[in-house]
Order: sequence, then C-alpha cells, then structure tokens
Amino acid sequence: MTRSASSSPVSRPLSGVARVGRIAAQSALLAGVWLAADFVVRALGLPVPGGVVGLVALLALLFCGGVAPRWVKAGADWLLSDMLLFFIPAAVAAVQYGGLFRSDGWRLALVVAGGTLMVMVAVAVAVDLAARLERHLALRRVRV
Repeated sequence: MTRSASSSPVSRPLSGVARVGRIAAQSALLAGVWLAADFVVRALGLPVPGGVVGLVALLALLFCGGVAPRWVKAGADWLLSDMLLFFIPAAVAAVQYGGLFRSDGWRLALVVAGGTLMVMVAVAVAVDLAARLERHLALRRVRV
C-alpha cells in the first residue's frame, strides 16, 4: 500500500496560527538558551558575554545532535529577518547625544563604518565556512 504525497505531514503547509506559534516557541527556545548562558556567565563571573556563551552552547548542541536544526530554524529566521528592529532603541538613544555627534561625528562615523565592514567580513567568512562544512557533511552522508 502506497502513501500519497499529500498524506505526508512534511508536505502540508502550516496554518498561519500554527506558523506563528512555531516561530514564537522557537524564538523562546533561543531566548532561553541565551538567558541560561547569561545566568552561567554571571554565576561564574566569566569575562565573556552571555550571548557568546549561548551561541557556543547552541552550536555545540546542534553539532552533537542535542538540538535538531528544525527545532530552531523558523525562530532564527524570524529573528534574523527582523534584526533591524532591535537596533531602533540604540538609534533613538544616539539622538540624545547631539553635542557629541557635532564635535566627534566624523570619528564616530569612521568607527561605525569600520565596525560594519569588520562584521560583514566576519559574517561572510562564517557563512562560507558553514557552507563548506554543510557540503562536507552532506557528501559524507551520501558516501555512507
């Protein structure tokens, strides 16, 4: 007896409510990892931001199979797609320092431009390495 493709749970698209629920749950999971890592950093007095420890912990969980990528993909995609909104409070706070921008604006612009360039290069390198690793793992799975 053959199952039709339409009866597969993978092929059915989620309803709007289910999709929002999945995104909310996955975003909460990611926030939970960050909060747990931040708690550990504060409890141990580590000189590293909790976000960095959380990122390393999540990466380790993804690599060892403790967390399946599908468990966090929708939430991560949403957070990344709306990341610009998270920087609005910083931009509003910068408006309060008009005098600083008038006196040292060119220095601040140089630092922002340099920082942006460094982040873009770091992201490009990380994406390239991740793509190579993904390709390598896919080829390994095919050979086995």
